[in-house]
Parts: sequence; structure tokens; C-alpha cells
Amino acid sequence: MKTIVPPLKCQGIKTKLVPWIREVVGDSFGRWIEPFMGSGVVGFNMQPQSAIFGDSNPHIIAFYKGIQSGQITPKVVKAYLQEEGELLRNAEEEGYVHYRFVRDRFNESGSPLDFLFLSRAGFNGMMRFSKKGRWNIPFCKKPDRFAQAYVTKIVNQVDTFAKCMKPNWSFVHQDCLATIAQAQAGDVIYCDPPYLGRYTDYFNNWTEEDEAKLATALHKTPAKFIMSSWHHNDYRENTAISSYWSDFNILTRDHFYHSGAKEENRRSIVEALICNFDLNGFDAHNHGITERPQQLILLEQAEKYKTQQGDGPNHHAFGTSVMAPA
Repeated sequence: MKTIVPPLKCQGIKTKLVPWIREVVGDSFGRWIEPFMGSGVVGFNMQPQSAIFGDSNPHIIAFYKGIQSGQITPKVVKAYLQEEGELLRNAEEEGYVHYRFVRDRFNESGSPLDFLFLSRAGFNGMMRFSKKGRWNIPFCKKPDRFAQAYVTKIVNQVDTFAKCMKPNWSFVHQDCLATIAQAQAGDVIYCDPPYLGRYTDYFNNWTEEDEAKLATALHKTPAKFIMSSWHHNDYRENTAISSYWSDFNILTRDHFYHSGAKEENRRSIVEALICNFDLNGFDAHNHGITERPQQLILLEQAEKYKTQQGDGPNHHAFGTSVMAPA
């Protein structure tokens, strides 16, 4: 099934991992629960009949509630982006003046449409807020960002997501632990928390204490859960795996992230899916992958050359995970 792409952009989006997650979860569950909704790409592609989508970022929840209520429609989004795109195109400093204007307006009013604009016009498709909850991603330096084809693409994404929504889906702005506490036997919880040791969260900081509290909550839940995390990269391993998640079942897969302010930060990483249910029938690493992603092949060739020249890391310093006992 083709993966539908959300209208919101944010770092760490799981679009390319949706088929893997869908296969692992299966379709035998009651309610879908997401304590870290983010872009919504995973849950929307699962198409549950009943769902709770939670996030600590109020702007994400307001945006999708606006679509659900009919206040944000494809027609509204098209008119808004065409108007703001024209202002951006003609603004001084190659569009940056108008970008800052929309940013400041959003930081005062919290408009869901301004939020959409910023998520698509911010640098490298990133979503980041200051400690005071104010948008602080710079402009992507593309004054013609909202050309007609791009506007049409976003409008179609809004339309697709609107048609996907079910009456029994609720969108709630609350702490992840409050969302997990609503889970019951028969539900499936999908967690995509900020990756400890890799990024600061797009709205709140994520600490070792937060990771520990999440692990405690998921150890106690009567529901099934599946959680995304990172296992290791070329330089280090995720110590949280052994500290908090080693008594669950774990699958891993090679992945390549395009986010990061510097090109050297856009590197390969081994993703992990952590589950509290049986994973028999799945390979411990790279299940379902018949060819390695081209970006990984090129990256590994470059790193091999650097190593041979004495100017690079020892590639694949860490082994891949094995399936831990339940």
C-alpha cells in the first residue's frame, strides 16, 4: 500500500519506515494510540477505526484538529499559500523579510496556517522551538518556495489526510504519559519519542529522566506497544537500549537521515523497533530489504576511501542488534 505523506514537515519523520512498521504491527488491534504524534505519518497510514493522537506540541494538535473540524480545508490552504507565497516571492532580502513577518505573527497568534507555512519554508524541513515555545528555525532561502506545483502538492496532502480521518479519532494536547495511561488491553501504542543523545525535541527537551519514565510506563501498560529508536551509528551506540529496553524484542534496520544543519550530520543510522510482543518470523536486522539504499552505499564507499587514506572513522564500529528475549 502506498504511503501517504503528511502536509507537516519535521525532522526524523518516519515516512520511509512506515511499510516496515505496518508489517510488524499487523492489522489485528483495536485502538491506535500515539503519545508522540509528530507529523502523523505513521498513525494515518495505519488507518485505524479508533485512535488517540497525542502530542506535547499544541500547534501540531491544533493543525490536525482544524482539518478534522473542517476549518482547514484544501481550498483554504490553497488560497492562503498562494497569497503568502506571492508576498514571500516579492519580499526584500530574498524573501527573508516576509518569512520573519510570518514567524513573528505565528509566535504571537499560533495560527495553524502560519504553522504550515513555517514548516514548509523553514531550513531543511526542520521543526524547532525555543524554550519559550517560539518558532526559531531560519528561512530556507528560497523566495519562490511556494510555486504552483508545490502549493498543489501540499493542498493534495491536506485533502488526503482530511479524507483519511475517522470520526473516532481524537487529537489531544497532553504529556506522553497521560496518553499512555489511556491505553487498554487490545490497543496498540506507537511511540516515536525524541531520540535520546541525538536531537533535542522539536518542542520540548528530552532527557534521561524522560526516557526512564517512558520505559516505566511502557513496562506497565496492558496494551501492545512498538517504539522507534536508534540503535547505533558509525561512532557510538545508543546506551539507552541496554539501560531501558533490553528486556523487550528488538528489530533493526539501516536508515539514512537527510536532516541536519551540516551535510556531515546527515548520516546513516541503524534504526530500532522495540516491541513487547512476539516477533517470530522477522529477521533481526533489515527484514524485507532486498537492496541497500543507494545513499548508504555511496556513504559507505566514501567512508571506506577515507579510512584507507587514514582520514576517517572505522566504519561499522558496532554490531547490529539481535532479538532480545521477551
